[in-house]
Amino acid sequence: MSHEKTAIKTTYFSILSNALLATIKWLAGYFGHSYALIADAIESTTDIFSSALVLVGIKYSSKPADKNHPYGHGRIEPLVTFLVVGSLMISAGIIARQAIINIHTPHELPRAYTLFILAGIIIWKEISYRLVIKKSKETKSSSLKADAWHHRSDAITSVTAFIGITIALIMGKGFESADDWAALFASLFILYNCYLIFRPALGEVMDEHTHDDVALKIKELSKKVIGILDTEKCLIRKTGMKYHVDLHITVDGSISVREGHSISHKLKDKIQTEMPEISNILIHIEPDN
Repeated sequence: MSHEKTAIKTTYFSILSNALLATIKWLAGYFGHSYALIADAIESTTDIFSSALVLVGIKYSSKPADKNHPYGHGRIEPLVTFLVVGSLMISAGIIARQAIINIHTPHELPRAYTLFILAGIIIWKEISYRLVIKKSKETKSSSLKADAWHHRSDAITSVTAFIGITIALIMGKGFESADDWAALFASLFILYNCYLIFRPALGEVMDEHTHDDVALKIKELSKKVIGILDTEKCLIRKTGMKYHVDLHITVDGSISVREGHSISHKLKDKIQTEMPEISNILIHIEPDN
């Protein structure tokens, strides 16, 4: 299965998972008198739209290069990641605002059964995070990584809700707002995760060099091609799930242009066969000294 198909399939999983859990959280939070659970439901609801954005971005980024986009459409991925981060920040703001209001508003203690619901949600969300983050590493997708962190942040907000409700139930009257404080803490954690998601996506847009592992593998493959004496510069930039490479190789200065051209094509074919994530590679030939 191609990286694009894997990413799309994984995103559909996220959408369905978030839709189901958001419904459970809304119902349990409303009838169980837990704002922390409702805050959790708010995040899961925004996650549905965020995952939908990721899906649109992945489908668009997988379009082949054309006349107007000779390097493909991969740049849409970090842009979608920025939108996902924006939606997370909005949900964190909504959760924090309502938590502060609820802290100052008398209300009932949450129901004990909400803890059992939260326990199941925490386990499922952590499993979802591990599955999606694994697929994001396989596909090199920044937006899929952002989607994975949605699952992880959701699991952690559920943990804070669990702690808050437990404190409220154990301590009893006077501690009804414990789960509201938990929701407030969860909103701050969501904002922290926003930075963790935003920073790599910004680096991708700015062509920041963070691909030493890819460069090392390219250099190792180059040494296996007959006629290549050494490699010099290896500049890499990532667009979506693909890489674009500028590589300088050293060959015998006495060979013909035709022979040098043949060597570069053999290297290009070898690299793209061994590393299908390399979309385009430009090889510059240097004569040895």
